[in-house]
Amino acid sequence: MKNLAEVLSANTYPGRGIVLGKNEAGTHAVIAYFIMGRSVNSRNRVFVPDGDGIRTKAFDESKLTDPSLVIYAPVRVLGENTVVTNGDQTDTIWDALASGGDFASALRTRCFEPDGPNWTPRISGLVRVADGNALYKLSILKAGDAEGSFCNRFFYEYPDCPAGVGRLIHTYRCDGAPIPSFEGEPQAVALSGSIDEFTDATWQGLNAENKVSLFVRYIDLATGAFETRIVNKNK
Repeated sequence: MKNLAEVLSANTYPGRGIVLGKNEAGTHAVIAYFIMGRSVNSRNRVFVPDGDGIRTKAFDESKLTDPSLVIYAPVRVLGENTVVTNGDQTDTIWDALASGGDFASALRTRCFEPDGPNWTPRISGLVRVADGNALYKLSILKAGDAEGSFCNRFFYEYPDCPAGVGRLIHTYRCDGAPIPSFEGEPQAVALSGSIDEFTDATWQGLNAENKVSLFVRYIDLATGAFETRIVNKNK
């Protein structure tokens, strides 16, 4: 099993990615979310705090052309639940949980992004920390054919993660034209270091030209308290 930074450094364009897992000591749930970009519109973004979560914001408002797929809240918190996604389906999941619904049912109302011919997948994660343990869920919604005529929905649930292990899912398999979607199950990766060491290694592992922003959160399994780090290429 490769270290997360090693996996990322071998891929120039994984797109947007979610990592869910547990730190080496087994004391904290780990969440990471990164965004990358090739266009001016995609690269013109930063993460900013928004309550207990974050939102994307245009770094230079004068360069923002189409906010529909680039401006959203990637991370929102509802009680014991932390939702992380690559689009406005964060709100769909949060609203469902708030009204007594669930992760999978909420995402069955959504589809991949309408950006043919790429048909960027919607990736989503949920971490629920309770009673000293964490439940992890991941999903990807992706086009079933090159025309984007139907949506395939995949769901993965992990009742626990071994210490030092995470699951990585990202939107694209690699760079291309059109960009090929992620394939297979979320990849098991090794997680190591303190929150600052992990954040630095993950940021350094992302392609220097294409990386845009990184969010990392460590949640104490015993107390639910959390620490957050945000790194933005645009400063």
